[in-house]
Amino acid sequence: MKHLYLSILSLFIFTGTIFSQTTISAKIIDSTTNEPIPFATISVNDKSGVISSESGEFSLHISSEVTASDSLLISCLGYEEKKFAAQDFNQELIRLQTKDIELDEVVLLNKNYTVDEIIEKVEDSLEKNYDQDFIKQKIFYRSADHTTILDNHIKIKESTIPEINQAFTDSILQTIPQNTSYYTEILADFYGRVKEDEQTVKLDIKKASELYDKNNQLSFSAIEDKLQKIMRKHVKRDSYFKIKSGIIGTKSEIDSSLFEDEALDTLAEQRMKKEEERKKNFLSYRAGQLNSLLKDNFLYEDSDLNFIHKSRKYDFELDGLLYLQEDLVYKIIFRPSGGPDYKGVMYVNAYDFAVIRLEYENVKPVKKFNLFGVSYYEYLQKGIFLYTKNNRDKYVLKYQEETKGQKVGFDRPFKIIEKNKNVKGRRKQNEVSTHVDLTIQNIEKFELVVFENETINKEDYEAFTPEADVMPVYLPNYNPEFWKGYNIIPPNDAIKEFTSLPEESQNE
Repeated sequence: MKHLYLSILSLFIFTGTIFSQTTISAKIIDSTTNEPIPFATISVNDKSGVISSESGEFSLHISSEVTASDSLLISCLGYEEKKFAAQDFNQELIRLQTKDIELDEVVLLNKNYTVDEIIEKVEDSLEKNYDQDFIKQKIFYRSADHTTILDNHIKIKESTIPEINQAFTDSILQTIPQNTSYYTEILADFYGRVKEDEQTVKLDIKKASELYDKNNQLSFSAIEDKLQKIMRKHVKRDSYFKIKSGIIGTKSEIDSSLFEDEALDTLAEQRMKKEEERKKNFLSYRAGQLNSLLKDNFLYEDSDLNFIHKSRKYDFELDGLLYLQEDLVYKIIFRPSGGPDYKGVMYVNAYDFAVIRLEYENVKPVKKFNLFGVSYYEYLQKGIFLYTKNNRDKYVLKYQEETKGQKVGFDRPFKIIEKNKNVKGRRKQNEVSTHVDLTIQNIEKFELVVFENETINKEDYEAFTPEADVMPVYLPNYNPEFWKGYNIIPPNDAIKEFTSLPEESQNE
């Protein structure tokens, strides 16, 4: 009977929790242009909330019961704040009006600073304005990776292995997916502090997903299996490979397991082990990826985003005043003056000179390398920063977005030679000589949003030990139910429309 009572009690608690949960969703647009308004802040009773996506959409999940006294607040840079009764909210479209600056409000400023004086004060105030002590934050992190093969040509110039010919090579190239996309989403608690010389990330992952098409992996596995069978037929067990590209060469030993009777099964097991290892390393890899994202920050003197610390290399233009909630902010446009790589706009609080919003993009390649047919071209880097104050009255990150684009090219001769020192006579056994012309484009996008901030001390930070007990759930297609009931960044159209090939998915 005791277990029955506990079960009934648990059911009532669970049911009460369900009915107390509320989700508010809508789209925010400009009342004049009808354009979507991204990065607006949506909160209940002016507490930590969510932000709108690039399309102006948001979905705010409220775990506690909404009462008649609760207010839904919508605010965005340059717009009038709007307030609604949260309990009765049922709008699908929210229109915000721009907020004009009155002359008497400008007079309230202590001094009419020049743009150069403002930038100087921004730099001088960096340390006191931004929280560099330990914090705990509830975060949602999304990474998107899109790879496109732009050029993919391999010409067989010579081959002593009959099966490896031009027709076989062309068939493999047709099998390789030309476009692949990979999305990772994580809901976690972040522990750490942000300092230039000390930046450590600890994550307590609550839930995670990976959205991609497994059929692409199967294509590569099928190619690998074909090549392994050909190798087992023609390559000697005790041989080694000499791999050459022009005058550049390297030696590679052959794994003897390829020649065992159960070789293909062994390879399959190895792939499974690698997959398991990847899952074990999921926490550390994503923590490292997040750490790298946080280092791409204008706060740091050695950052590539050097428009504050090396302001003499930039031209600045004061483009008026705007309102962010009750705070006046300077809108400052910056452009490179000679060598720097970036242009953009920053919004600076007129009273404490903190950069509370920043948008930037590169104006020339960030990195460029081209030598002997091998090229690397980092042609795109742009991003957005949003900051808000915490209970220490310091600014902390609220939202960060970064997009990077690279092109990698390889246009060189490529030769694989099988050699065997145990065979009498000539050591060379087989040779495949080719010319490879390959260009790959990769675009990465990272998004990080902070929903809750909590100040902690060093002891709290050191006491927390991350545990890799949450594995990402594989999603072959976008599933809106997966994150239902959680505050996240609303997905864009590309994520919503993502789907694996139906016929291949069924075979899985």
